Amino acid sequence: MQNGPAVRRRKLGAELRTLRTDAGLTSGEAARLVGWHQSKVSRIETGASGVKPADVRLLLDAYEVRDGQLRELLMMLAGSEDTGDRHRWWHAYRGVLPPTYRDFISLESQASTMRTLETTVVPGLLQTPEYARAVTRAVVADLDEEGLDALVEVRLARQDVLRADPPLKLSAVLDESVLRREVGGPGVMARQLERLMEAARLPQVRLQILPFGAGAHVGLTGAFVIFSFPSTSDLDVVVLDQLTSSLYLERKEDLMAYAEAFDTLRLHALSPEDTLDYIAGIGDGA
Repeated sequence: MQNGPAVRRRKLGAELRTLRTDAGLTSGEAARLVGWHQSKVSRIETGASGVKPADVRLLLDAYEVRDGQLRELLMMLAGSEDTGDRHRWWHAYRGVLPPTYRDFISLESQASTMRTLETTVVPGLLQTPEYARAVTRAVVADLDEEGLDALVEVRLARQDVLRADPPLKLSAVLDESVLRREVGGPGVMARQLERLMEAARLPQVRLQILPFGAGAHVGLTGAFVIFSFPSTSDLDVVVLDQLTSSLYLERKEDLMAYAEAFDTLRLHALSPEDTLDYIAGIGDGA
């Protein structure tokens, strides 16, 4: 388990090593092409040291990588400022966003798919403004109104990934407790349930409810998110959110375990069609 920057650095290095190998170059040959010492290439590839976006661009050019989507993703992992407004809009909120939250948003903005299990609250991408405010106020109790407004704005701005071209594909499994927990009062919850039904009808969203009747399940250990990225599966990452930090899992064994767990949860959850009926029933007081 590592923090966001460390995971990005290791994954970027591993991908650059793969691209160098595919180009038929040794690390020494790659270093000579860009005018570096061989040790610098090795440190970058092992994640032992950070790398500037300009250096990543040099290596990608040397390896003749022409895939624009892959180049943009790798530049983002290096911290590039020129990947477009869609991928760096949150920089305007740097003063109020903790580093771990910025790391999460940067991954979310570049991911092609997101699989998530939620056991306590509605996923941020599907929250209404009122629900987001109530959750944020509860979790960060010492915020002033200006700070609260900023964090709610960020939560809502994140939802643009579902309307992008192409949109993020979201597959979410929600424990029934998410629907039953009254956040912000009856009126807020009623509007939130309506919002979930609207989102569930979107082609890029697959929403399933895990009812209490499903009994004990693998998701009892807690919520998690799996991000997958275009062009390569080697950059996939699991995020476990904690109260004061986030943990990032990158090992293939961890990725496989969480992917299998998510598939199992989907099998035990209601179908997307039955989920709509279930949410409607709860909204009607069932």
